[in-house]
Amino acid sequence: MQKVYSAAVQGVEATIVEVEVASRMSMESKTIIVGLPDTAIRESSERVHFALKAANFYGEDGTHVINLAPADLKKEGPAFDLPIAIGIALNNMGVSIPALEDFLVAGELSLDGTLRPVKGVLALAVAAKQAGKKAILLPVENAAEASLISDLEVYGASSLKEVWDHLIQKEPLPRTQANVDLTTPPKYVVDFSEVKGQAYAKRSLEIAAAGGHNILMSGSPGTGKSMLAQRIPTILPPLTEAEAIETTKVFSVRGLTNSHSSFIKERPYRSPHHTISDAGLLGGGSIISPGEVSLANNGVLFLDEFPEFRRTTLEVLRQPLEDGQVTISRASGTLNFPSKFMLVAAMNPCPCGYRGDTKTQCSCHSRQLENYQNRLSGPILDRIDIQISVPRVDYKELRIERVEESSEEIRKRVVKARNIQVARYSKYGEDGLCNAQATGKILSKYCKLDERTHLILERAMDKFGYSGRAYNRILKVARTIADLANKEQIEQNHIAEAIQLRSHDRHMSASKDQVITPIAKYTQSAKAV
Repeated sequence: MQKVYSAAVQGVEATIVEVEVASRMSMESKTIIVGLPDTAIRESSERVHFALKAANFYGEDGTHVINLAPADLKKEGPAFDLPIAIGIALNNMGVSIPALEDFLVAGELSLDGTLRPVKGVLALAVAAKQAGKKAILLPVENAAEASLISDLEVYGASSLKEVWDHLIQKEPLPRTQANVDLTTPPKYVVDFSEVKGQAYAKRSLEIAAAGGHNILMSGSPGTGKSMLAQRIPTILPPLTEAEAIETTKVFSVRGLTNSHSSFIKERPYRSPHHTISDAGLLGGGSIISPGEVSLANNGVLFLDEFPEFRRTTLEVLRQPLEDGQVTISRASGTLNFPSKFMLVAAMNPCPCGYRGDTKTQCSCHSRQLENYQNRLSGPILDRIDIQISVPRVDYKELRIERVEESSEEIRKRVVKARNIQVARYSKYGEDGLCNAQATGKILSKYCKLDERTHLILERAMDKFGYSGRAYNRILKVARTIADLANKEQIEQNHIAEAIQLRSHDRHMSASKDQVITPIAKYTQSAKAV
């Protein structure tokens, strides 16, 4: 009996699988695969049969029994073709390779013995390192991706023959070296310097990026909401190595990496259409795979025309927005996918899009407006920290020739604020935590208010009927504003601006001026105390 090590991907993690191959002489050639294989694995017997013949590794007819252990773990996909073929070849050739104990092997075989790339390779490489394997053998197209894991020898092969020659040391394969640079910020094709005006919206997005806050932009068509959203990744801090690996694992499981883009170095930006299904957004399917919320992990999820999404689809966002992960349960088991994303939503103020617009009159009836507003539930709005109105830009402002602030300049301030947060929360063992994710004792310790500042927030809570969750999120946004100002204590102007940035859940049609007036009044009242 021969034993070859491979791995089965479950979610974005992988579990080591022992491919045990036993052969016996018989009148006919037959391959039996046991150990909860799916259809793709059962069909591998035919692919392996012809691949072995093409490589001249097939001996006399016989029965081959392949056991994929542990037997109670469901295995999916064609990545077991290569380890099964190697096990059968070893039996047919009557040889043993002790060094194979140190290898993890995965790859799909063509009928002519060439290797095809497989999904989830980064998860396989992580599992190999955790299991103490020294090396991993893969299709050459997957080698660059696996090489991201340090202290693991990665060898990429084009065919079964090349793998065999490497194992018997007849013609060793070259080791694939990692070639990744995360120190240089990625170059984007868009920039905030291209956005004319919208100083209030830019300031709001800077605060959102600095604290990792969710944001909702409401405005008439053509005010620049989508344009602003597309530029948010350009002001976010560069991915850390751990974040880049976690993000790449999700893309790899979905088969969105290849030899040319084997590593995700930019923060992802996902913008699904409003007709997307629950499974497409959250994840799932017959073979459970990550959805858009997981593909946006460590990046931005932009939902344009926010109220046009089905209400049930929006409601499934509650768990990932709160927990930073998605749990998908099926009869076959439960899988977890990471989903630490920054939600950016955009919407019109009414069905026709022109309520409150200075140039075009709104044609919506009160009932239409009410139905439109009711598409967004209170619990969903409560989870969006910043909610602003994006006004129309006047022609005079558009024609002014002036240099707008670039994404690089904004990003420097965002990175500085994020570094303050990293230093603050690392004391509690929370690496990479930002203000939007702070909870419990950490939040209460760093979001203390003096009496006058408390009075501003208390009056806003009474006036607008904020929930307890909204109260916490206002504190988090105020903490971010203070970090941007390099202030240790949250001050009155910080809490006032944080309240101002929740205009939508007070009144959908509230304009910027309508928001500032009561806040200014509260601030003045607090000063008189």
